[in-house]
Amino acid sequence: MSQAEERTERPGRLDLPGRRLLVAEIVLVFALSLGADGVRAVLYLVGALTARVALARQQAVLVGTYAPGRPLLDLAFQLLGIATALVPVALVLYLLHRSGERAADIGLDASRPGKDALWGAGLAALVGGTGLVLYVGARLAGVSLTIVPESLPAVWWRVPVLVLAAVQDGLLEETLVVGYLLRRLRQLGWSDRTALATSAVLRGSYHLYQGFGAFIGNAAMGLLFGRIYQRTGRTTPLVIAHSLIDAVAFVGYVYLHGKVSWLP
Repeated sequence: MSQAEERTERPGRLDLPGRRLLVAEIVLVFALSLGADGVRAVLYLVGALTARVALARQQAVLVGTYAPGRPLLDLAFQLLGIATALVPVALVLYLLHRSGERAADIGLDASRPGKDALWGAGLAALVGGTGLVLYVGARLAGVSLTIVPESLPAVWWRVPVLVLAAVQDGLLEETLVVGYLLRRLRQLGWSDRTALATSAVLRGSYHLYQGFGAFIGNAAMGLLFGRIYQRTGRTTPLVIAHSLIDAVAFVGYVYLHGKVSWLP
């Protein structure tokens, strides 16, 4: 039995709801979060495809301003958006606790800080570099919108907010789409392969607003991250890797925009 399976199977200590309620729990969690984002992303993509402008000439802004010309109000909106985006993470941790489970049961803890940090940094370098190549190729092929990592005003809170947004992305996606979903699907009796494919497609779906290239790249990332979780039972290094990838993309854009020819 793998380490992940040992973490998942704790006989006599769990108080899971019946199968139908467990399915309902999963549906509701994602209807309130990344599942709904997937539906919105499909609609955004339909809008982009039916516009009279080529995909590569359209833009997808990842972190944008909410109140142009009003930096303090904009900051309040940014912080509120980050905080509310993390509510589904709190909900998942609550649901796990209610079932007699812990965050550590999905590998979301600080029990191995050094090892997790090294794993996270290595994954970030691998996935970040590969993702950049895929994006450039997809844009040249005309199947991706032009991605603008951030368009915040040049004020004192710009970089801190971008770092917080990156951490929020890492926590939200890896906790829900990897740790929580793969654990629950295993508890429902799904095979690891089917669960992994479902998780990867879900991850790709809510990136479709960026174009087909983003779907493919993020689905591939989902296959890699999901398989690592299934083998190790650890979510923390995935959160670290995802946060680093986004932080480098967001903050790097701040300092490289206008200085590198291939950045929009």
